[in-house]
Amino acid sequence: MPVRMEELEHLKGMLVKMAGLVELSIKNSVRSLTERDSVLARKVIEDDHIINTYDVQIDEECIRLLALKQPMGKDLRFITTGMKITTDLERIADNSVNIAERALELNKEPLLKPYIDIPRMREVAQGMVRDAIDAFIHEDKRLAMDVIMRDDEVDDLNQMVLEELMFIMTQDPSTVYRAMKISYVSKYLERIGDHATNIAEMVIYMVEGRIIRHMLPEEIKL
Repeated sequence: MPVRMEELEHLKGMLVKMAGLVELSIKNSVRSLTERDSVLARKVIEDDHIINTYDVQIDEECIRLLALKQPMGKDLRFITTGMKITTDLERIADNSVNIAERALELNKEPLLKPYIDIPRMREVAQGMVRDAIDAFIHEDKRLAMDVIMRDDEVDDLNQMVLEELMFIMTQDPSTVYRAMKISYVSKYLERIGDHATNIAEMVIYMVEGRIIRHMLPEEIKL
């Protein structure tokens, strides 16, 4: 018995809801840092279980469809891609929790410096996640490729943050604790960009049936 369209739409709907929660988690985790809002940081941490529940439910639905419907071709790629995407979304949410935990620590300390590049990193990384999911929903391989190309921007911002923090620490050793915590936040955002890239790569696999992991961007021909 083939997979019914409504079953695929139901799966797609759960993924969209999970992705929306993950996006909100990214946004609020960084807001809790830049606005020194520890209440918001705790909410990010507490709400992570909702995202974890979606992760389990989506995996269970994918396994059910694979076992009972034995899909082939594009339907098979859609379902297996969905399973992989939830793993990346769950890990993105974990990184948001990590940011919120660092915010709780940093909010107790004097502000080291105004947050400029961290919010910018958040904006780019969150946009990558949003567009990667849109690419999945609309089977848009060009949007997926655009997400992959943006990963360099997050990497560059991360490098800028780390270099600035290193300079601050060498000038004033008393800043080491705060600077290290901020460097962790930057690294978590860089990892979020990596997970968004993973999702985008899986979209291209779903649409074209080819695996592009470990390929350089210029080697990928759409």
